[in-house]
Order: sequence, then structure tokens, then C-alpha cells
Amino acid sequence: MQTSFIHTWTKELKLLVGTFIVVLSVGFYSGLSFVGETSSYSSSGIQENYLGNEDNENAEEMKFKKTDRHMLSVIHSHILSMSVIFFIVALLVTHVDINTALKKFLMIEPLVSVLTTFGGIYFLWKGILWMKYVVMFSGLLMTLSYSLSIVLIFWGLTKKRN
Repeated sequence: MQTSFIHTWTKELKLLVGTFIVVLSVGFYSGLSFVGETSSYSSSGIQENYLGNEDNENAEEMKFKKTDRHMLSVIHSHILSMSVIFFIVALLVTHVDINTALKKFLMIEPLVSVLTTFGGIYFLWKGILWMKYVVMFSGLLMTLSYSLSIVLIFWGLTKKRN
């Protein structure tokens, strides 16, 4: 099956996709900002966010270990919503005229990172403390893959027809 490239689409469809990507990215990056607020983008911050810090008398803010209900809610909602987000982005990436290996990587990697990030958060919460590094690495890789995908989609949207 031959794929139509995004740069050949109508102006109206390009406008829709571009607007969608902008709105999606506002949501994605504001979520990252929230991660920074709750974890300071550090391994100790990630651990503290899910396991609490009640044994630290010098903590500026008291945090408690998340409950079963809260963890299931966070993991469930993030895996479902992010898998849909990355599926839609992957569909758009299939229509960008780029190297096939890079395209495959950008289509699959964020979905794998969703599982490793939120699976890692679950195992961290269960007490496997080294998972905080897996969470950091997979979250960073997910963000970089998303960002590169968005840049390439916009490149495809602005590329002139042949």
C-alpha cells in the first residue's frame, strides 16, 4: 500500500492537523511541567512523589505514599490516554517523507516508553527503588521521540508539493 505524504494534502487538512498538533503539544508539555512541579525532574523527586517523604523532618512539603486507588487511577488513565496520543501521532508520522527506520522508531518507541515509564512507576511504588532511573530514562526518551515526531510532522506540513 502506498502512503500519501502529508506535504501533498489539501490546505484545509494541513490546517486541521497543524492545529491539532499545537493543541496536543500544549497538553503534552503542560503535563511535563506538572512532572517538574511534583518531582523536580530528579530521581529522588520521582521516588518522593510516589513513596512520600514523611521520614524527612527537613522537607519543605510533606508528602505521603500514594494509595492503591490513586496509583491505579494514575497508571490506568496515563496508559490509556498516552497510547491514544502516540497512536495518532504515529499515524501522522507514517505520512511524513523520512527515512523508514527513523519512522518505525518514532512510531513504536513512545508506546514502549509509556509501558516502561508507568510500569516503572508502579514497580517503584511497590518498593523497587532502582526503577526511578528506568522511569527517568523512558520518560526522557518518550519526550524526545514525541518532540522529534512533532517537528517532523510540522516539517511535512510546511514542505512544498513537488
